[in-house]
Amino acid sequence: MGGNMISIIIRTIIIYIVVTLAIRLMGKRQIGDMQPNELVITLLISEIAAIPLQDTNQPILLGIVAIFILVFLEIIVSVLAMKSSALRKLMSGKSAVIIKNGIIDQQTMRNVRMTVLDLVELLRGKDVFNISDVAYAILEVNGDLSVLKKDEITEVSKKDLKIEPEDNHLPLPVITDGKIIKESIDCLQTTRETINEILKENNKTLNEIFLMTLDRDMKYDIVEKDKDI
Repeated sequence: MGGNMISIIIRTIIIYIVVTLAIRLMGKRQIGDMQPNELVITLLISEIAAIPLQDTNQPILLGIVAIFILVFLEIIVSVLAMKSSALRKLMSGKSAVIIKNGIIDQQTMRNVRMTVLDLVELLRGKDVFNISDVAYAILEVNGDLSVLKKDEITEVSKKDLKIEPEDNHLPLPVITDGKIIKESIDCLQTTRETINEILKENNKTLNEIFLMTLDRDMKYDIVEKDKDI
């Protein structure tokens, strides 16, 4: 029993050192920096590393060799990808323009399987609460969203003008892809009837709306669904 425990401890230390070294050789510091192929290699390494820990009858050397073969393959693929844009797109994918010139590309969102709520959440992470403030938004291959605000938004701020900010009345998505979001309505202390009245004033039906945002001052922004989708 004691010998088996010592063996497990030694194996764990060795595997820990080997996996740490392998990840360092891949040159990435965190999961968010990884491309899809690098993430796959990392998951495979973790699975292989677990085998000699779970089964002490398995030679630990085989696991170490398998780990460094994967790392070697990843380094080779990375070097080749630097020289070939086609291989880079095949292995890592490519960025997708979600918002262009202030207009949401709904087809691209469907291609990358992004929902309206996903987009709103990513924009909030960039301190953007109005889609109309965005000139360009690009979904990077690692899942991050790069945002360029419109010039009139970025050139000057209330702080620059020494204007005291008003109470934050952040717009919330109340309709996404033709569906009313109850949580947003409750948060804004409004009703479905109010939303329907706004739609009626704009001669729109619920099914025609891709995204509608609303704040407590009843200021709204409507994005219609593309007709050809």
